[in-house]
Amino acid sequence: MSLNTNSNALAEKLQSRDATREPTWVRYTLIAIAFIFFLSCLILPLILVFVEAFKQGVGVYAQALVHPDTLSAVKLTLLTAAIAVPLNVVFGIAAAWAVAKFNFRGKAILTTLIDMPFSVSPVIAGLMLVLIFGTQGWMGGWLMEHDIKVLYAVPAIVIATIFITVPFVARELIPLMEAQGTEEEEAAIVLGASGWQTFWKVTLPNIKWGLIYGVILCNARAMGEFGAVSVVSGHIRGETNTLPLHVEILYNEYTFSAAFAVSSLLALLAIVTLILKAWVEIRQEKQNKRNADATVSEGMTS
Repeated sequence: MSLNTNSNALAEKLQSRDATREPTWVRYTLIAIAFIFFLSCLILPLILVFVEAFKQGVGVYAQALVHPDTLSAVKLTLLTAAIAVPLNVVFGIAAAWAVAKFNFRGKAILTTLIDMPFSVSPVIAGLMLVLIFGTQGWMGGWLMEHDIKVLYAVPAIVIATIFITVPFVARELIPLMEAQGTEEEEAAIVLGASGWQTFWKVTLPNIKWGLIYGVILCNARAMGEFGAVSVVSGHIRGETNTLPLHVEILYNEYTFSAAFAVSSLLALLAIVTLILKAWVEIRQEKQNKRNADATVSEGMTS
């Protein structure tokens, strides 16, 4: 009897320390602070971008978007993303497969290399490319002899973007693959499936929503990358300027309406990214719930 009494007293004591049992005014104060921060730091700047973009009328807005330099920046941004994102998808799937499905010597080193772009400033990443491909760099002499232009051209922009966006797909897939385990793949191989068949028929359907999630984030970062691209692009107007660099040039020239008009494209990209991100999260939660229900039903049947 005394043991039950002590247990009940301990439970009441622990419940009294529960964070959700704070006074009502504390909870509402914290919610208000979070809401004000959200409005002032996220929603308000987004609204101001569109307000400034249309400040001088729709005509000025449309003229800024159809300007040849803007169209060139859009094309270069799309080209960079079209090259960087698929390459990162291939690397991300391969790296996640290796880390999550196999145990091998150097696994921790591979994981560290995947995380490296998160710990290195984009500007430093751009400077590393300058040291490699620049005139005084390791490969600069050889590139000049063979008339190959990497720095201050599209190749350097693509390489810098790939380096910055490498972790997004892999880091999204590794926890997902580790949680799923290797039982389904092992069962497919036992039943006679090849490696490719196992990947296409078993692994890919299980990771498709996580893969889409990683692609969305990778694409958004590739189109919005500024630091590394700014270092290696050379800021050649109409040739090596992506959208973020074009916005900087317009703002420095005091053409604020045009700068905010182009910025609205990046803002729209952010909004679309958030919508797609939320949609993928909902679909992934539904799939996880279905998998959990199927596992429970199989356990009850057995």
